[in-house]
This record gives sequence, C-alpha cells and structure tokens, in this order.
Amino acid sequence: MDALAGLLDGPRARGAFLLRMVMEPPWSVRVEDHAPLCLMCVTRGEAWIVPDTGDPVLLLPGDVAIARGPDPYLAAGSPDTPPYALIGPGGRCATLQGEPLEQSMHLGVRTWGNAPDGATTMLIGTYQMDREVSRRLLDALPGLLHLPADRWNCPLMPVLDEEISRDEPGQSVVLDRVLDLLLIAAVRAWFSRPGAEPPAWYRAMGDPVVGPALRLMQNDPAHPWTVASLAAKCGVSRAGLARRFTDVVGEPPMAYLTDWRLALAADLLRDTDATVEAVARQVGYSGAFALSAAFKRVRGLSPREHRTAAALPDRQHDSP
Repeated sequence: MDALAGLLDGPRARGAFLLRMVMEPPWSVRVEDHAPLCLMCVTRGEAWIVPDTGDPVLLLPGDVAIARGPDPYLAAGSPDTPPYALIGPGGRCATLQGEPLEQSMHLGVRTWGNAPDGATTMLIGTYQMDREVSRRLLDALPGLLHLPADRWNCPLMPVLDEEISRDEPGQSVVLDRVLDLLLIAAVRAWFSRPGAEPPAWYRAMGDPVVGPALRLMQNDPAHPWTVASLAAKCGVSRAGLARRFTDVVGEPPMAYLTDWRLALAADLLRDTDATVEAVARQVGYSGAFALSAAFKRVRGLSPREHRTAAALPDRQHDSP
C-alpha cells in the first residue's frame, strides 16, 4: 500500500456531487457549499476560479483545479463578473436573493448551466463530507491547487466526461470511483511536479527504511507493533529505525501508529454500526476501554461522543 492508497483506501467518495456545467458568458457563480474538497476540470472554453483570498486561476481545456473547503470561491467566465447564483451545501443552487435555480438551469442528467451549447464546459466533482477524504491529505494541500494540462497527462478526464451524464443502474458508484482515481492522479502529479515540497509522510514512502515500516503499520494496524518488531521486519536496529523515522516523518513511529489507528477508528465509528469493542480490536487496541482512553486523550472526546457528533451533520446533509 503506497502513501496515497493508504490515505484514500478507506474514506472515499460516497454519492459525491457530480455535474457537467455548461455556461455562456457572461457568467459567475459563488460557491459556499462548505465541502472539504472540490475537483474541477475544463473540457471546453475557459473558466476562472477566484478565491476570496489569493490570486485568481485561469483554467483552460485539460486543466484541473482542486479547491479545498470550506473557504468560498467564485467560478466565472471572467474574474470581474459579479455572481448571479449561489451554490450552497449539497449542490443547492439559488439566486443571491434565495430563489431556486435548479429547475430553470437544468440541462439534462447531471448537466446544469445557462445555455445547452455554451462556450465553456466544466466537470465538477465534490466530496461532500470530511470523512470522505483523509484529513492528513487535506492538510497537505493548498487552498487552491492548479494543474495545467501541459503538466500532467490523465486519461481519466474523458472517462468522467463520458460517464457523468449517463443514467444507468449503479452509475453513482461508477462516478464515485472515477472521481477517486482522478483525485489520486491529480494529487500524485501535484506532489511530483518540479520544485514541489510534498509532505513528510509522502516523501517517507520512498525511504528504504521508513517506507517499509509505514507500509507495515498501514497494512496491518491491528498487529501489536513495537519499534523493535518493526525494526526487525525492516532489517535495521531499533534505535536506527526510531531515529530515521522521526527525522523523516517528523514524529516517532508509535505516535504515527496511534494517529493512524485513531483515524481508522473515527471512520469506522461514523461509517458502521460496529461496537466500540469491535472497532477497538479492528484497529489494534485490546478493547473498548483502551480505545476510549486513547481516543479521549488525543481527540478530546470519547468514541461514543464522536459517533453521536458525527451523526448530526449526516442528518442535516440528508435533510431536504
């Protein structure tokens, strides 16, 4: 399991908000959906992404942008065009005065805009809940990431373009997986570009000593790992692994393992009905008491409190 697979294999898109936006200038929409991550690709024409803070970014065909929420931004045909529509949570669209626009701008299956043959076409995929994307990955990304077409070659954009307007059984699952793959390809290209400064955990995967230790912990978090047992598996001394791991990753091996286990536990508590006891054993704790103690020490609340708090946004998200 590599760095990105390890971070995205559990949490992933579930019923992501996906659409094709077709617009004829002048146009501008303000996005205040509070989504943790939105991926945008231009397939025809051009579009500007204008964050509230930072420089506007021009997207041309083949370009991709990733906006990290919850900060709002404009998507527009020109950076100086005032918005006439507001995108809220769950993709709800209205005028700035609150009048619904979903029906009046509906152009077909997952297609929306002000003109069916508009000059600009964008593909938009939005992860709607924090748990769908690893927090460790989100924290490593800038508020607005831009990859020009000449800096990456991804065959997935045409696939998403073809699939997004289909209305077939299971189509939402197909789109979720294509979105996940496109996100992984974009992030990989971003971290690999010249002059990039990828986060320590990403660089560490390529380290001949630390990389194997990371993969062991990520692949089998339930194993009773110690620094000594990891070092033995990696063919180095205990002191050598501890020193190298801390230097490369920025934290000791057992601190990383605790963070990884608790992140997995947090997702299991939110996404399944498994008991705290079952979750504890699945992520490497001896039982509910041990997990609860670690969870409360690191996250400031108990597993049950976390599960209750996580259910509230879900109910609000599911409300009409």
